[in-house]
Amino acid sequence: MKNLRYYLRPCYRVMALGLAVKSVGTFLELLLPRLLTDIIDIHVPAKDTNEIIRSMAMMFIFATLACIMNIFANRNAAGVARDVTRNIRHDLFDKTLYLANDKTDAFTIPSLESRLTSDTYHVHRMIGMLQRMGIRAPIITIGGIVMTFIIDPRLAVAFLAIMPFMAFLVYVRVAKGVPLFAFVQKASDKMVTVVRENTQGIRVIKALSRTAYERDRFNHANEDLRGQEIHANRIMSLINPMMNLFLYAGMIIVIVFGAYLVDKGLSKAGKIIAFMSYFQMISRSFMAVGRMFIMYSRGMASSDRIMEILNTKTEKDFVVGKHAKGDPSYALEFNHVTFSYLKVKDNLKDINFRMRKGESLGIIGATGSGKTTILSLLMRFYDVDKGNIFVDGIDVRDLDITQLRQMFSIVAQNDFLYGGSIRENIMFGRELGEDRLQQALLDAQASDFIETMEDGLEHMLAIRGSNLSGGQRQRVLLARALAKKPSILILDDSSSALDYATDARLRKALRQNYSDVTRIIVAQRVSSIQACDQIIVLDHGEISGIGTHGELMESNSLYREISDSQMGGALLE
Repeated sequence: MKNLRYYLRPCYRVMALGLAVKSVGTFLELLLPRLLTDIIDIHVPAKDTNEIIRSMAMMFIFATLACIMNIFANRNAAGVARDVTRNIRHDLFDKTLYLANDKTDAFTIPSLESRLTSDTYHVHRMIGMLQRMGIRAPIITIGGIVMTFIIDPRLAVAFLAIMPFMAFLVYVRVAKGVPLFAFVQKASDKMVTVVRENTQGIRVIKALSRTAYERDRFNHANEDLRGQEIHANRIMSLINPMMNLFLYAGMIIVIVFGAYLVDKGLSKAGKIIAFMSYFQMISRSFMAVGRMFIMYSRGMASSDRIMEILNTKTEKDFVVGKHAKGDPSYALEFNHVTFSYLKVKDNLKDINFRMRKGESLGIIGATGSGKTTILSLLMRFYDVDKGNIFVDGIDVRDLDITQLRQMFSIVAQNDFLYGGSIRENIMFGRELGEDRLQQALLDAQASDFIETMEDGLEHMLAIRGSNLSGGQRQRVLLARALAKKPSILILDDSSSALDYATDARLRKALRQNYSDVTRIIVAQRVSSIQACDQIIVLDHGEISGIGTHGELMESNSLYREISDSQMGGALLE
């Protein structure tokens, strides 16, 4: 189980050095009021100029050294916080990439984004603050109290009487702070969700004139976050004034009692001045402790959220099992596969089909019938509840997940393009030759529109390819999938934005140039799949019919109904 100490451990030596330097610098600061006491109470009355100069020089040297040491220690603390947070953020992003889909669904994308950004920021601030104040505050507090006892035990006892009240307030701050700020972060997740949905769907929102409605949704989420922030900060903000109240009450007691002792000749003015200096140092230290624990509360709440992700098993942790073997003469086989997302109602039920290498399979059915779910199970985004999925006779659960995924190229239903050139989006970090790239563009029917652009393949795309039309985006995505000839090619509704003529040319290119590739095509148009070797008709998660286009036209009423409704498009080749 990873926790924050796991990431701090490599920095222990650097932290120890910084804390040691910080400690020495703080001890030097504690000596300054003591030297001032000697100057006022001993050297000035004795008119010993040499001792006065010597003590003042020592004060200057100590103050300078303390300043230099504190600067060094603070820079050291900032470096540790930076490095630790960088490592946490790196591991968190890596973990997010490899989370199993069911875990991603459970955490939600906005929550993962929030943990990568605001939560790591809170942890960064906490680590830096704990190093800067975690050693200084206790030394100042304990050392200051010790020095006050050395100077005048009677005044120190009067001041010490308020310490239990201060300790209680610090305890309350810690006990209440962590859960309160955990609720704040959850409210922040909800607001991020609304923002993310709105930024992704801004065009639809404007087109449907729903900006006022979405503004109200955001306001509701924002008000919820505001309410949680107010509730947390209201409780936390009560503590500082109460600490001030006790501190100033102690100061009043010290001043009154000290004045009485000086008046009676039982103490000296220098001691009272030094005592007040220590009192100010201790007061500031306690205030810093208060701020530190607020930051600690937020940091630990964020750390718990981060470690929840880091301690979650991912696809890297999948254990290769020993399941039944399939028939190796088939490239792909679904054997009585049943699956449910929520484990309440089956989304797929008893799915059976086989494909030999180089064959093509078309899948058609109504929205929500389970078409994309079949693809998700094949690529092991989820694991089946019952049955087996075999690739070349091996259960997908017995294959290394990276080895399995490398067999596929896919154009997903909701695929993405990132901000970069068309070339970069197609290459996708792979080492592909120029000939392979150009062939993929031709097969994907993308060459024509790219050649019309002034900068061609170097044309820069906006995020999600929003400066391309829907058909152009799909052709770039197709080129990316075809650029590396896979064992299995998956096209999930990847030609829905293409006109019938372009779609027909694409299908022809796939038949001619990818005849050795096993192809799975999910489509809403019968024309896109009618030439496939097999066609599956899905209805509410079950196979309603399976066969060629001609066989289904005779035997399956649902397929025939779909085909008849699209007859004009189906005949166009």
